Amino acid sequence: MTDPYGQLTVDGDRAVLTFERRLPYPVHTVWAAITDPAERDAWFGTTKIDARQGGSIEMVPHGPPLPADSTRMTGRILVWDPPHVFEHEWRQSIVDDGVVRYELTADGSGTHLRFTHRGLSRRHGGGFLGGTHAYLDRLRAHLDGEPLPDWSQRRAEINSRMELESR
Repeated sequence: MTDPYGQLTVDGDRAVLTFERRLPYPVHTVWAAITDPAERDAWFGTTKIDARQGGSIEMVPHGPPLPADSTRMTGRILVWDPPHVFEHEWRQSIVDDGVVRYELTADGSGTHLRFTHRGLSRRHGGGFLGGTHAYLDRLRAHLDGEPLPDWSQRRAEINSRMELESR
């Protein structure tokens, strides 16, 4: 698996974030957590999904302390292959348009989650790294039935740790 803090790959002026996590839950449980609006609301933010290829997604994250107009994300669902692949556009006024992909594969009694966010600029890719890690930590806490880490605090901790480790 890749670095637990995620991997930022830069090609020219574009970046790709990649995270891989093993979650000790069956694929269908993880699929529900990432695609069911009520479950997404618990760990990510208010979500509306027209659950089909060609459908739409709209989310307002519980994360960055910014106005909803800045954090609102919309997009078209590009791949809807339950319970294995969920891919959608990421259109948000404060960052570059991109594509987010969740890939789920069985790993024993658990699930291997591969998350990618591609199409970001180099600057935005670096900025999204800690925040994405924080959301994936919140997903894990949600699945575990544990209190969710505060997004802003967790992002700051991750960014500090990554900065220290890069020295």
